[in-house]
Amino acid sequence: MTARARVLSAVGAALTVGVAPARLLSAVSAATKAGAFAGGVLLGVAACSGSRTEGLDPGKVPESLRADYALFTQRCSKCHSLARPLTAGITDDDQWSLYVNRMRRQPGSGISYDDQERILRFLRWHAAELRRQEAEKRAAPAPSSSAPASPSPAPSSATPPSAASAPSSATDVAPGGKGSS
Repeated sequence: MTARARVLSAVGAALTVGVAPARLLSAVSAATKAGAFAGGVLLGVAACSGSRTEGLDPGKVPESLRADYALFTQRCSKCHSLARPLTAGITDDDQWSLYVNRMRRQPGSGISYDDQERILRFLRWHAAELRRQEAEKRAAPAPSSSAPASPSPAPSSATPPSAASAPSSATDVAPGGKGSS
């Protein structure tokens, strides 16, 4: 495969995962000028340089945590979509600590120890919100249907002949199969 074909292949792959075109062109230009281009290197650089905009409505985040949320969106969207952590379903604070610590150690994440604490402060609030919402779902009564329930059929007044002559319980049967009366 030629160098040009490798570049085009890497560019296509990077655009597929949502890398900003300006950042991608900058990475291609720098790699080509340096003469050290390798498809894997470019893709690695491109994967952690994208900008993503999905996430929570900042208005729903408490005022005291909006700066932490902004840092979360800036740092975490460098390497993956914000949906990845926000929809991970993690509600345990210790699990978030492990998760963010692992992300901090990723090359190019840009997450410092101070950033980690601020990101965790936001994620702990998010986890508490998820726990609260789950508790509300469990506590909420099941929705009743507005349609009236269909009447159950009236019990039949005719008793089958086998039921009329049968004993009503096992205690009514004496040993040997005869009634106890």
